[in-house]
Amino acid sequence: MKKEVKNMNLTPRKKLFVDAAAEMFGDGVVITNAQVKEASKKAGVPKAGWFKKSCKIGYNQFKLPSENVAPVVAAVSVNEEASVVNLIATNMERQNLVPAKFEGFVSWGNFSLIEKVVKSGMFYPIFITGLSGNGKTLMVEQVCAKLNKELIRVNITIETDEDDLLGGFRLVKGETKFVPGPVIEAMERGCTLLLDECDLGSNKLLALQPVLEGKGVYLKKVNKWVTPKEGFNVMATANTKGKGSDDGRFIGTNILNEAFLERFAITMEQPYASPAVETKIVLGAMKKYGAEDAEFAKNLITWADVIRKTFFDGGVDEVISTRRLDHIVKANAIFGNKMQSIELCVARFDEDTKASFIDLYTKIDAGVDVEGKDVDAENDKILDEVSEDVAAF
Repeated sequence: MKKEVKNMNLTPRKKLFVDAAAEMFGDGVVITNAQVKEASKKAGVPKAGWFKKSCKIGYNQFKLPSENVAPVVAAVSVNEEASVVNLIATNMERQNLVPAKFEGFVSWGNFSLIEKVVKSGMFYPIFITGLSGNGKTLMVEQVCAKLNKELIRVNITIETDEDDLLGGFRLVKGETKFVPGPVIEAMERGCTLLLDECDLGSNKLLALQPVLEGKGVYLKKVNKWVTPKEGFNVMATANTKGKGSDDGRFIGTNILNEAFLERFAITMEQPYASPAVETKIVLGAMKKYGAEDAEFAKNLITWADVIRKTFFDGGVDEVISTRRLDHIVKANAIFGNKMQSIELCVARFDEDTKASFIDLYTKIDAGVDVEGKDVDAENDKILDEVSEDVAAF
């Protein structure tokens, strides 16, 4: 004769298992031992021995509790502060989250504007957009480094959900605890939250709506209201403006919800640095890696500038970013061979593009006139514009 499953209150860990099983097989259904193992694996909890003992109704038959079974968390009221705290992991170490100053960093473009926002201490969300590798993320990091401001960076993907951002139940030293997510950590610290590669996310980012309004957020899983500390702010970086990638260059980027985008007060468009500024950046990188070479620097800058102009005119499908110039400089410091370093760092492009880029650099290195101008004269002009000092903090 089959037994009836008694009503039970579920701990958070048990609730994780029951929810996973119900999602996979249906609420209140009878499942087998094999299905118990599947649900345990999905929920990320140890073997559910308690479930097989309490919910067995026959040989290899176990009945899931129905959805009206309340978890222990639901019994916690707002006034029961001690009970809430017991559910939340509090053993995380307090780390210093101020970014390190980047040796050779050059401030340019939107740096001063971002600095003013952070220095103001006001809540003022910023959306920063621009092509890959032009220093969007580094600029935010270095503003915080200069101002000794803590920064929490979250890399957004299509899989990023509410639990990843606000927090969820995790196993902490053998106990199921609610571990606050990076957004909550940033709010409680009063630091800058950076949502990196924001346009790779989905509509699950809408969980941040109240956060982007500078208001508190309700953690329904532990019945707790979190209010941001003074100084908290949100910045997002993206390769697009949240409208998707029409040319297919940034595969995986998504069209973000308009209500989400509207909550960013301003949008900053970041182009690549000018040749004069980028020369400072490259010379700074060379100094950092112990491979200073002014002639090589000016050739790289001219090379990248010509390729970018061709890219924006639709002549080529690839571009040399500031980040890739840094890769080349570092490769040269390691291998001690300029052409080999360039070849290795453009090898990810298709064969035709790779060959044309290498051929262009060879001409520039030989002083051949490109774009109807004297390369050596142009390079000397760029170096004359570059001051010796790299922006100091």
